[in-house]
Amino acid sequence: MKTAAHLAHTDREGRLLATAAELAGPEARIATCEGWRIRDLLRHTGAVHRWATGIVAEGLTSPRQRDPAPALDGAELIEWFREGHARLVAALGAAPADLECWTFMPAPSPLAFWARRQAHETSVHRADAESALARDTTATDADFAADGIDELLNCFHGRPKSQVRTDTPRVLRVRTTDTDDVWTVRLSPAPPHTERATGDTYDGVADCELSGTADRLRLALWNRLPLSAVTLTGDPEPARLWREKSAV
Repeated sequence: MKTAAHLAHTDREGRLLATAAELAGPEARIATCEGWRIRDLLRHTGAVHRWATGIVAEGLTSPRQRDPAPALDGAELIEWFREGHARLVAALGAAPADLECWTFMPAPSPLAFWARRQAHETSVHRADAESALARDTTATDADFAADGIDELLNCFHGRPKSQVRTDTPRVLRVRTTDTDDVWTVRLSPAPPHTERATGDTYDGVADCELSGTADRLRLALWNRLPLSAVTLTGDPEPARLWREKSAV
C-alpha cells in the first residue's frame, strides 16, 4: 500500500477509536486486552502517537523513550488522545518523502515505515476499543487488513526477537478468502521465515492452515479474536504455538 493510503487509514482508525472510547466510557473493560480498561487503552495509544510524532517531526535518528501519559481521565483523556492523534496525522502528512529518521523494521523509506506502523497500531487498538462495546467491530478494507497481516508476519516476526520458535520444524499457512494473498510461515528454532504469495504460487505443504477474511485473520493473528473465528485445517499445534508465543 502507498503512504497516502496508510495515512488515510491512520486518520480514520484514530477517529473511530476515540468515538468508541467515548461511547464505552473510561471504566469499560477491554474484552481483547485482559486487565485493561478504556482509560488504559487511550493512555497507551495516545503515548505511542506522541512518541511517533516526535520521531517524525524532529527527524530523530536514534530511538527515545515514550513519555508517560498524563494522569487525565474521562472527557479530558479523550480530548488528549484526539489532540495527539491529530498531531500524528499532521506530522505524517507534512513529512517529506525523503524523511530521514529512526525506524525499527524494514520499509521502503522511514516515512513509509511510520505511516504503515501507525495505521496498523491505531487500527488494532480501535478494534480493542470497540470490543468494550460488546458489538461487532467496524469492517476494515480487505487490502488494508492483508497489509496488516503482512506487517505482522514478515516484519514483526521476521526480527530476531520473535519468540515464535519450535524445536520441531512446522509450516503454518495463512490464506485470505477476500484477497488473493497466501503466507507460508516456516517455524523452527530460529525466528519464523515468511513468504507471501498470491493465488496458487506458494510452495510446499503446510502442517496447519488458517483461512478467513483478511480482517478476521488479522485480528486472530494479533490474538484479538479466538482461533475459532477463522477456519483451521490440519494439525492445530502450529496455530497453538502462534497463539502462545506471538505477543509483541
